[in-house]
Amino acid sequence: MTVDINQKLEQICRLFRIEGTYVTSELIQMGNVNKTYECKFILPDGTPKSFLVQNVNTYAFRHPVELMENIDKVTEHIRAKKPGQIALHFHHTEDRKTYVEDGKNFWRMTNYISSVTYDTPPNLELINNAGKAFGEFQMQLADFKPEDLFETIPDFHNTRSRFEKLLASVKADPVGRVAEVREELDWLLSVQDLACKLTDMQKAGQLPLRVTHNDTKINNVLFRKDSYEPLVVIDLDTVMPGLVGHDFGDAIRFAANRVREDSRDYDKAGVDLDVFKAFAQGFLGMTARTLTEAEIDTLALSCFVLTVELSTRFLADYIDGDLYFKILTPDHNLVRTRCQVALAKDMLKKMPQMEQIVRECAAEACM
Repeated sequence: MTVDINQKLEQICRLFRIEGTYVTSELIQMGNVNKTYECKFILPDGTPKSFLVQNVNTYAFRHPVELMENIDKVTEHIRAKKPGQIALHFHHTEDRKTYVEDGKNFWRMTNYISSVTYDTPPNLELINNAGKAFGEFQMQLADFKPEDLFETIPDFHNTRSRFEKLLASVKADPVGRVAEVREELDWLLSVQDLACKLTDMQKAGQLPLRVTHNDTKINNVLFRKDSYEPLVVIDLDTVMPGLVGHDFGDAIRFAANRVREDSRDYDKAGVDLDVFKAFAQGFLGMTARTLTEAEIDTLALSCFVLTVELSTRFLADYIDGDLYFKILTPDHNLVRTRCQVALAKDMLKKMPQMEQIVRECAAEACM
């Protein structure tokens, strides 16, 4: 790491009123969008302490001030319910802002929580506990009015809007990639109406809006290092009004796939029903008593919906020239697309089994 970035990070930390001796920083490999650094200090009393500083991707998040207002409201609401317990906290500047704007950069700082995350869940116990963590997150915000939050990414889970954006990218074809993705494009368009069912139901008033996380990958839960106990849900950039199926579906999309979301082993992609059941038991154990019948009935479908929706996002980004998601290879977004399409196809085949599992878990939770 260069001296320049350390100087910049120390400057940012001072603006967030951190005292003591700045020691060093380390780039943390987490997430697909923002840059995250662990900044290490020796506090005035001699105690070593770390903080997380993030450089927010303002191309991905076009309204970062409103985003931070959402995060501040949600994290303080949760902290008030957990006095003395581990909770996510965003630091404030002297004028009570949770961010620092520095030319083209937008910075924020959180407390550092000693923990571990998992890209590949090691067992069903952890999956079940992740379900509980995201379910608890829903319950902690059950009394928070969704209308009090900004929609920081308009139409984020509006699947019809996602398809419209994909078609706009196809029409523009800015870097000449459409010809090589016709097979993926044709299949996605063939399932468009089914994938848009949740959007259509919400618009018709059949599904209620709630405060939702909207990015419920298992690696957005911090766990204790010495056990599989969940500590806190992180990465709140997409906390907005949404549907409970958005959170359930995206978690299954990420956790229950037999391969990583960017695996090239497309023939091995598919939903692991044991993982599906473990997460459903944890999530519904926390939420089932508060969900409507329509919400429960669409949870299995939500997994297919979120998988297809993300496929359209990966494909549109590939066609546009990879402007949104971080990539490691020139075809990374296309690989992601193909893996998600393979997963979605398997979900369609297993939909009756997934629906039965949801019904059984909900009934068990309500006994």
